[in-house]
Amino acid sequence: MTTSTRTAEVQRNTKETQIRIRVNLDGTGEAKLATGIGFFDHMLDQVARHGLIDLDVEAKGDLHIDGHHTVEDVGITLGMAVAQAVGDKKGLVRYGHSYVPLDEALSRVVVDFSGRPGLHMDVPFKSGMVGGFDTQLTYEFFQGFVNHALVTLHIDNLKGQNAHHQAETVFKAFGRALRMALAIDPRAAGVIPSTKGSL
Repeated sequence: MTTSTRTAEVQRNTKETQIRIRVNLDGTGEAKLATGIGFFDHMLDQVARHGLIDLDVEAKGDLHIDGHHTVEDVGITLGMAVAQAVGDKKGLVRYGHSYVPLDEALSRVVVDFSGRPGLHMDVPFKSGMVGGFDTQLTYEFFQGFVNHALVTLHIDNLKGQNAHHQAETVFKAFGRALRMALAIDPRAAGVIPSTKGSL
């Protein structure tokens, strides 16, 4: 697998949202983000920066209702784009994990590009809102992502008293875990990282 091929662009349009996402899994962490939800853009920027993924997101959604459809559908579309960009997974490290602190908050994220969608998330947010972002939508974003990226994802906020800090440690750790899992292992070039021979 050559890293130059690990890019994708996906457009997804529904009656609720119109979303276009471009990803480069071997980027430098550059992000161009426009979801209409400031704090959500801030979180996606963390994923790009700490995952070293170039991420371009344009999302127009029914924000006059709330942010639910926009956040969930960005997760779905990002999952589709990552799955497309990662390709056949030959040479992939496959597993990634990260612990990230921010002041009093500490989160752990573990990801497996298993081909099997599964989300296990334990984040007891101390507030329902951060700016204009409903913290409940964090789960909806990651559920949409795992369903379409076909990954197993474990997210645990181990400590935290400030919801902004809790969310930021989760998204940063997610980016770092992705960075590890998406790396190409030079010792396993051309090999599917599974004893089954497929993922």
